Amino acid sequence: MKKRLMTGLAIGAIAALGLTACASGSGESSDGPKNGDKKDLTVAVFNGWPEGEAASYLWKSVLEEKGYNVELEYADAGPVFAGLSTGDYDVAFDGWLPTTHQTYMEKYGDDLVDLGAWNDEASLTIAVNEDAPIDSLEELAANADKFDNRLVGIEPGAGLTEATENAVIPGYGLDKMEFLTSSTPAMLSELKAATDAGENIAVTLWRPHWAYDEFPLKDLEDPKGTLGTAESIHSIGSSAFEKDFPGLTKWVEAFKLDSDLLYSLENAMFNGNEDTKDYTPIVEKWITENQDYVDGLTS
Repeated sequence: MKKRLMTGLAIGAIAALGLTACASGSGESSDGPKNGDKKDLTVAVFNGWPEGEAASYLWKSVLEEKGYNVELEYADAGPVFAGLSTGDYDVAFDGWLPTTHQTYMEKYGDDLVDLGAWNDEASLTIAVNEDAPIDSLEELAANADKFDNRLVGIEPGAGLTEATENAVIPGYGLDKMEFLTSSTPAMLSELKAATDAGENIAVTLWRPHWAYDEFPLKDLEDPKGTLGTAESIHSIGSSAFEKDFPGLTKWVEAFKLDSDLLYSLENAMFNGNEDTKDYTPIVEKWITENQDYVDGLTS
């Protein structure tokens, strides 16, 4: 009896050691991702860029379901690219190329990995209500009175504001229009009020943005190219990203989110939720309504 007991204990110990060895050899904890990736992932999110925030929250929900521990950290674009280059952040989903963030790519590119574009329709715009009597920026000056002689902008320090002041206004002779700058929420409030009242309004805007899903808008043609050409939104990883997250690398490289689907996600997150601190419940509800698309992100 004693011999059989000792033999059984020995077999149990060997089995336990075998299980431990298997777990250690897999490179992941028992409750982590099952593809060999590191469990902890830090995603950098640009302050005030809704498309990147939406993509980041989407991936956070998807990956936490797969066993990752995802942390979102907010910062301005410059510190994000610097942090990616030093490995303080693992990935960011909001690199606008080839123009807006090209200087950061040139400065830090040797320590970054471009994981590909997930949307090819990014652009700066001047938008008006869909039934406005004009279709081009060339017509705006002659019809300024129909827009109450106002062009409603966003934050004074934004790149879109700078382009409007330095290129759009002088390029199309809009100097006599009042260019209002305050904040993006203030611009959206003006846009909503004008839409509700059936009035004409001209605003500085950009694609992709949820306003295109919420309001009947059209972009004014820009024949002089004062706002630049369309850009692509890229996922940018640290130099160690491919090694630390080989499974996730394949998913991110294949990631695509067209503008209409992105508008619906942004609209669900940001429209009427200005004081929300955690968008996870909203995003998870959106996921259930778009389950086939979301399942394809990691298929």
